[in-house]
Amino acid sequence: MTETRREPRSEASLPTIDLGRDPAPQLPAVDRALREAGFLLVSGHGVDPGLRAEIRAVARRFFHLPATAKEAYAVRVGGRGWLGPGAEANGYAEGTATPPDLKESLSFAAEEPTGDAAVDAEWFLPNRWPDEVPELRPLVEAYLTEMKKLSDRVLDLLGVALGEERDFFTRHTGHPTFGFNINWYPGRERTGEPEPGQFRIGPHTDFGTVTVLDREAGKGGLQVFTDAGGWQDAPFDPAAFTVNIGDLMAGWTGGRWRSGRHRVLPPPADVPAEELMSLVYFYECTPGTTIHGIESHGYLRAQLDAIATD
Repeated sequence: MTETRREPRSEASLPTIDLGRDPAPQLPAVDRALREAGFLLVSGHGVDPGLRAEIRAVARRFFHLPATAKEAYAVRVGGRGWLGPGAEANGYAEGTATPPDLKESLSFAAEEPTGDAAVDAEWFLPNRWPDEVPELRPLVEAYLTEMKKLSDRVLDLLGVALGEERDFFTRHTGHPTFGFNINWYPGRERTGEPEPGQFRIGPHTDFGTVTVLDREAGKGGLQVFTDAGGWQDAPFDPAAFTVNIGDLMAGWTGGRWRSGRHRVLPPPADVPAEELMSLVYFYECTPGTTIHGIESHGYLRAQLDAIATD
């Protein structure tokens, strides 16, 4: 069944956790948010907002290139390069029938080899950097360094919030994989009128451990799902990152915490030219990590294959 917007729209109640403060008083809010929504916001992270702005500015130049130029970098879901219009339908992963997502992405991933030829051939291949925007590589590489540090800080916090040792999760991130998407959500002048049930990103849960999202506010932006509130707009704080956990993390907690279900609304009819860009960092564990009997990266590969439209 196709899901529709609920009117009037409301905003989800998600806590903002300050990483620069003593975590102890904040732990109950972390636990509650991850049980109810699988989402929270984090501030006090120390990541330069100017770096994020520069990445957006350079990436926007790439996305505005003619399709013929971008096609030289075209890949399928899970690859390193450009995912063009219609390449993904994220709703497929949860069995929700939706038309293809209304977005384009530049995708990058971990590339430092482990020395295991089979693992490296699947998860640690070199990234592809567009020649048309050479400034992008140093910016993204600097950002990825920050995201690795931030994700480990978040995982340490989650370990304590779960009542475990601080390194309960990070002992499994010695040589992790990650995915990084620069998601571009163009306006209706490029996408045309959305089909019924079509979204910028269809309803889904992420597949792995923790996702760190830097987003822009917009009417066609992020919504999160809770049992109590249904679909609600995610609160926005330009100084904070939006963090959600995925399927593997939910399994890691024995189901105590829920994988954060979410979607990105289509370009709004009343603001048809709205153009948004998100920086999405999917942080995973070291290949070979088994979580409650599930081999982590076999699960990740199956889910990535599920959302590909080709």
